[in-house]
Amino acid sequence: MDLGEAMNVPELYRGLFDDAAVFPPGDLPLAEAVPAHGAHRAAPYAAAVGPLLAPIDKLAELALLAPEFPIVVTVPTGRLADALKAAAGLPLAGVEYVAGEDVRAAVAELDALLPDGVGAAVEVPRSAGIESALDALAGTRYRAKYRTGGLSFAAFPSVAELAGFQVACAERELPYKCTAGLHNAVRHTDLGTGYEHHGFLNVLLAAGSSDREQATELLAERDGARLATAVQSLTEHQTARIRSAFTAFGTCSIAEPLEDLARLGLLENS
Repeated sequence: MDLGEAMNVPELYRGLFDDAAVFPPGDLPLAEAVPAHGAHRAAPYAAAVGPLLAPIDKLAELALLAPEFPIVVTVPTGRLADALKAAAGLPLAGVEYVAGEDVRAAVAELDALLPDGVGAAVEVPRSAGIESALDALAGTRYRAKYRTGGLSFAAFPSVAELAGFQVACAERELPYKCTAGLHNAVRHTDLGTGYEHHGFLNVLLAAGSSDREQATELLAERDGARLATAVQSLTEHQTARIRSAFTAFGTCSIAEPLEDLARLGLLENS
């Protein structure tokens, strides 16, 4: 399927792909990323595209480019006030805040500083204290953010660890987004690095489960045809449940995940 052709974007993928083009491994210069994102938002697959993600140290440059589409800023621990000040005048839709180990303090800081109408995803640590971190977010207006990959072997959680996170969020009715490593639809081994990459279809399907064993099995599945069949059998209610849980993931390529969906027969022309 040609991504330039008119298409229907199924509800399961609407707004799923946050544009992280300026982050590794893409590292696209902001002067290129902004017009590229504008093109994504005008493309036939625009309904699948989330906001442009930008780090705090790029905000001054971003302001000069005057984007008219939603921006989400990634913010290190302790720099929330700086980020909000630097983002003045930008169409700020949200922040992604690295909480560190004290998530309750991060929630209190967001409550005190975040303007109305600006959302937040709080990156929780992959540590033994994750249950406490999720407890701190449960019942707030904030999502959790979880790392599913990166530039090292240790950056990739196991299927058991990721399933544990997803089920723990389900138990708390806590929505979440993921970041890094989910460029492809199906779980696979990267031939260049040997790293085990999670597939975003695996994560979507696991998001619909409240059973850890079942979620683990779904995350471990490597047969794209089986995953595609499972996706095509989802009811509207199941799709809504999945997307209320797993809201988005950051990807340095918007085209790559869409091309995977097309290869699996999961996108259709309008």
